[in-house]
Amino acid sequence: MITRFLTNVNLRFNPFSPRSKSARLFLSLIPPGARANGLLIQSKMLPRASKEPATLEIKFKDGKQMHLDLDKMRITEVTEELDRHSRTLARKEELTGN
Repeated sequence: MITRFLTNVNLRFNPFSPRSKSARLFLSLIPPGARANGLLIQSKMLPRASKEPATLEIKFKDGKQMHLDLDKMRITEVTEELDRHSRTLARKEELTGN
C-alpha cells in the first residue's frame, strides 16, 4: 500500500466485530514511520455493542478525500482503491520532476 501521498486517516470501527476485519488489517498495513513523515492517524474504537459500520476517511496531499465503508469491502479492495489514486499522484509528481 502506498502511504506516501496520504495526509489524514480517520478510522472508526468496533474491534470486536468480525465485519471490522478490514479496518484492523488496514491499521496493520500502515508503516511504523508514517507518523514521522506527516501522516495524521485518528482511530476511534466503538463500544462492543455498537452497530455502526466501520468507516475510513482518507485525505490525500492533493486535497482529495475518500470515504469508504469497510463493512462492505475486503482489505484488497481498500488497498486497490487507495493505490489507484496514489499511483496517479506518483505519475504527476514524476512528470513535474519533484
